[in-house]
Amino acid sequence: MHELYRLSTNLKRLRVQYGYTQSYVAAQLGIKYQSYHAYETGIAVPTLQNFIKLAKLYDVPLDDLIE
Repeated sequence: MHELYRLSTNLKRLRVQYGYTQSYVAAQLGIKYQSYHAYETGIAVPTLQNFIKLAKLYDVPLDDLIE
């Protein structure tokens, strides 16, 4: 549970830092806005494929998304 909170917090922090909207990030992942929104609110967890895409989008190691 704590890991999910860290993930959602980190995703929002990185998105804001880069100046992206949730809709933009969702489009980059090839998912609906609602699906990405669920990642940031801790309702859902990205697939491994989307974890990799997020790490590439933000140019960070995968570990940085959950630590």
